[in-house]
Amino acid sequence: MKISARNTLKGTVKQLIPGAVNTEIVVEIAPGVEVTSIITKASAESLGIAEGKEVYAVIKSSDVMVAVD
Repeated sequence: MKISARNTLKGTVKQLIPGAVNTEIVVEIAPGVEVTSIITKASAESLGIAEGKEVYAVIKSSDVMVAVD
């Protein structure tokens, strides 16, 4: 896979929460570290997303904000 996005995080699908239109996908990228994505239900089905499957979380953003308490 080649992609222009610089932030790709390899992980395993931990949980799927399907909805009528979208599917919420929880990806574990390291023990105890998770990234959640919401994609269309059709895309999740087309990609064969299932719990335990290895996937990439691809983050494309022009801004990343940092905050402190």
